[in-house]
Amino acid sequence: MPNFAQPIITTMQNINIHSEIGNLQGVIIHTPGQEVEKMTPENAERALYSDILNLSVASEEYRQFKGVLTKHCEVFEVKNLLSDILLDEQVKSGLLESVCKAEGVPTLKEKLNRLSHTETARQLIEGVELIRDNLTRFISDERYSLRPLHNFLFTRDASISMYNKVLVGKMASNVRDRESIIMDAIFKHHPRFGVETISVTSQNTNDIKIEGGDVLIARHDVLVIGTGIRTSTQGIDFIIEAIKKQNKHPHHIIVQELPESPESFIHLDMVFTMLDKDTCMVYEPLIMTHNRYRTIHITIDNGQVKSIQTLPNLLSALKNTGIDLKPVKCGGDDTWHQEREQWHSGANFLAIKPGVIIGYERNNYTADALNKAGFNIIDATDIIENGRPIPESKTLITIAGAELARGGGGARCMSMPVQRDEVK
Repeated sequence: MPNFAQPIITTMQNINIHSEIGNLQGVIIHTPGQEVEKMTPENAERALYSDILNLSVASEEYRQFKGVLTKHCEVFEVKNLLSDILLDEQVKSGLLESVCKAEGVPTLKEKLNRLSHTETARQLIEGVELIRDNLTRFISDERYSLRPLHNFLFTRDASISMYNKVLVGKMASNVRDRESIIMDAIFKHHPRFGVETISVTSQNTNDIKIEGGDVLIARHDVLVIGTGIRTSTQGIDFIIEAIKKQNKHPHHIIVQELPESPESFIHLDMVFTMLDKDTCMVYEPLIMTHNRYRTIHITIDNGQVKSIQTLPNLLSALKNTGIDLKPVKCGGDDTWHQEREQWHSGANFLAIKPGVIIGYERNNYTADALNKAGFNIIDATDIIENGRPIPESKTLITIAGAELARGGGGARCMSMPVQRDEVK
C-alpha cells in the first residue's frame, strides 16, 4: 500500500493535492455530450438522476464553467485523455477487456477493438447501441450493450487526487463503474500522468465504497470524509488502513455522517466545502445544529489509531486540528432558503485559489451571505468575454446553472483537480 501522507512538495509533480483551496494548476473535466441526451424519464432514476437535462442549455452553462477554468489553469478533457491512451493497442486491448468483462459483454471487445481510438473513446462514454442479431438481443428491452455514462460530467467521484497519488473510487452504483475503470487507465498510462493508483476494486469485498464527493483534503495531515449512501464506513476503513501502514506521522480523519435522503445529501461536498484559509460554506441544519448525524474524529499516529471520539460538529473537530473556519450559511439565515438552495448545490463550491471560488448564480441567498462575509461577486462572462483578470482575493465567480444544477452537482462535483500550489 503506498504512502498517502507525504510532506508538501513545492516542485511541479504529476499529482500534487494537499488542500481544497491551494492555487489550482491543473484539473480534469468532462464537457457533457450526447450521453446526456440519451437519458429518458424512464431510465433517469437508474442513471442516478431525478430529472433529464436539456443538453443545449446545459452545454452553454458548462461553457462558462470551463471558460473560467481555462483562463486560470491547465484543463484536461476526459475524452481527449482517453483517446490519447487508446492509441496504444496494448492499452486499448486491456481497457476494453476490463470494461467488457465488468459489464458482462465479453464478445463486444472485438467490435470495439476494430474502431479508431477516437471512436472507441466516444462510444465508451456515449454508449454502444445493442445490435439485435440474435433472438435474445432482439427481444431485449435494453437499447445499449454499454449504457451511456450520464454522470461522467461529475469527474470528482470516480478518482480522487490525494497528495501525490490517485485513489480510484469504488462507486456506490454499478452504473458508474466504467468511469472508475477509465480514470484508472488514464492515470496509469497517459504520459501527462503515469502515476501510482490505489484501486479499491482490488479488494475482494462489495462493502467498500468511496466516491470523491465525500473526500475533502483539509490539510496535508487532515482528511474530512462523509459517510452515507455513496461512501461506506468500510471505504473509510480502507483509507485508515492505508495511512496506518505507511504513515508514521500524526494524521487526522474527520468523518461526518450524512442522511440517506433527500438525494441532495449524496456527498459531503453538498453540505460542506472549504472556501479560504479561514472560511467554509455549510448547510447549517446538518453541519452546525444538534442532530443525530455524528461527527467522529480519528487520530492516527505511528501506524496506530490512537483515538476515536465523537465531537459536537464538523467545525469543532477541525478546530481541534488547528483549522479554525468561519462558516458561511448556504441559503443565508432563513431555513426555507437554506433547504431550497442546498437542493441546487448551494453549498458546493470549487476554490481555484484561496478565497476565489466558483458557484451557481441561481443561489441568490447564498451569494448574499458570501457578500456579507466579505466576498465580491462577479459574473463568469466578465472573465471569459470582457477580459477581466481572475481576482486575487475573496471573490465568488458565478456561472449559469439553471440546467446543470438539475443534474445534482455543482462546481466542485464537475472538477477533478490534479495539481494545486502549496497553501502557506
